[in-house]
Amino acid sequence: MTERDDSATGAPRPEAHDAVMDGVYGALVSDGFADLTMQDIADEAGVSKSLLHYHYDTKQDLLVTFLDHLIERGKARAAEHEDEPAPEHLRNFVEGALVDNDPEDWAFATAVLELQAQAPYDDAYRDQLARNEAFMRDHVADIVRDGVEAGEFRDVDPEAVARLVLAAVDGARTDRVVVDDDTPEVVHDALLDHVLADLETGEGAPATPSAGDGPEAGE
Repeated sequence: MTERDDSATGAPRPEAHDAVMDGVYGALVSDGFADLTMQDIADEAGVSKSLLHYHYDTKQDLLVTFLDHLIERGKARAAEHEDEPAPEHLRNFVEGALVDNDPEDWAFATAVLELQAQAPYDDAYRDQLARNEAFMRDHVADIVRDGVEAGEFRDVDPEAVARLVLAAVDGARTDRVVVDDDTPEVVHDALLDHVLADLETGEGAPATPSAGDGPEAGE
């Protein structure tokens, strides 16, 4: 992947980078992945297509950079919740991933599912999506590990719990995109009733959920 700028580092200026990343998001929501063009992204970002091609050799390069951008944004959102007790943090994560979404979020999830379908045939997409998945697993495992260490959760394998939670979240989100049913809400309740309740030691009442730090649709 090639990113260029006039600076010595070769990276786009922060303000240009942020505008382009917002443009990718907006274009994916509006046009989906299959019909996405560099012109669509340029129009959403308010820049010229030639500027995009100056910074990124191909649309694939730009989308791989965008996936990396989602990781960085996920890290920032996770940091906003790092001081919460683990039960509240995990509850907020599930809430944000499954029920704290609007139609735009689900349109983005649809585009990401289209992109994920290319991963078996495209090393660049597969590698970046694997990095995104590893970040999410580590994030949820860290929440569980913090809860175990604080005595808020019983002694469990944090990595195994993280995989279970994310598999349930990913499956529910895919069902919502493909068949447009209420699976996310049902899985949300099941995760709280059967996974989080099982983890908690029973000390103290569950915290009320606030705005979650769940993944971007499909991350």
